[in-house]
Amino acid sequence: MQLAMIGLGRMGGNMARRLSRAGIEMVGVDRDPGVAKLLEKEDGVVPAASVGEAIGKLQAPRIVWLMLPAGEITEQTLKEILPLLEPEDIVIDGGNAYYRDSIRRGQMLAEHGIHYADAGTSGGVWGLDNGYCMMVGADDAVFKVIEPIIKALAPAEDRGWAHVGPIGSGHFTKMVHNGIEYGMMEAMAEGLAILKAKEEFALDLAQITEMWRHGSVLRSWLLDLTAEAFIQDQALKDVAPVVADSGEGRWTVVESVDLGVAVPAIAASLWTRFDSQDAEGYGNRVLAIMRRAFGGHAITRSE
Repeated sequence: MQLAMIGLGRMGGNMARRLSRAGIEMVGVDRDPGVAKLLEKEDGVVPAASVGEAIGKLQAPRIVWLMLPAGEITEQTLKEILPLLEPEDIVIDGGNAYYRDSIRRGQMLAEHGIHYADAGTSGGVWGLDNGYCMMVGADDAVFKVIEPIIKALAPAEDRGWAHVGPIGSGHFTKMVHNGIEYGMMEAMAEGLAILKAKEEFALDLAQITEMWRHGSVLRSWLLDLTAEAFIQDQALKDVAPVVADSGEGRWTVVESVDLGVAVPAIAASLWTRFDSQDAEGYGNRVLAIMRRAFGGHAITRSE
């Protein structure tokens, strides 16, 4: 079985490695040619200098996996490869694409006889060793073709993967997965912040999080990672209090509005991330002048 991986970043590169180790003939292309050459040396991934060259190394019907950032990069790459593909070829998008874009892209490729699958992918930088959780949206016949690839990426052949529904459903499932992740992370961070603030107890957060990993209802992979990080540093003085959002949380909240489903925890976690990114803090400045106006409270002047 052959597969071309377009995009060999933190996720795509490790996925190409895992697939190659599983016996799938891998062709890889990245904007940094050195990455593909490294994968060739270490895991036998065949490097390609361009997207066209990567597709040209495959036998028909071809399978092309996009592992690119959501948005314009993915859109432009699809337009670039479309003339190079033939009917019955399959394109899989494993990036964090918006599910409505996936539905549209599937329809666009279908007009040319080309199949499409959207694969929500979770596992981060640990996926190479632990496997990836794969949430796939595709027609039944298409999924049957790509099923060996999905199983090779998953933690095991019998778990950690699912054909969840038609085109779009894979990225929809991953979108909600990430929204839940936002809420879980926020709750854990808030609780740990309370523990840290209780200075009179001088609580050891490394000790507490390690304890929680065993037998508590909070045990999870997120807690594992946090506990391991606290062993090295729990003061976090070198970490800026800025938390990025990839877009998945935004899409989840927008979808909740469209569906009329209340998601207070997920929404609040998204607002917190926005606030952490707001270097100007204009809204909080307005609050300060309001408080001074009605209560005569002092304003803290910026330096």
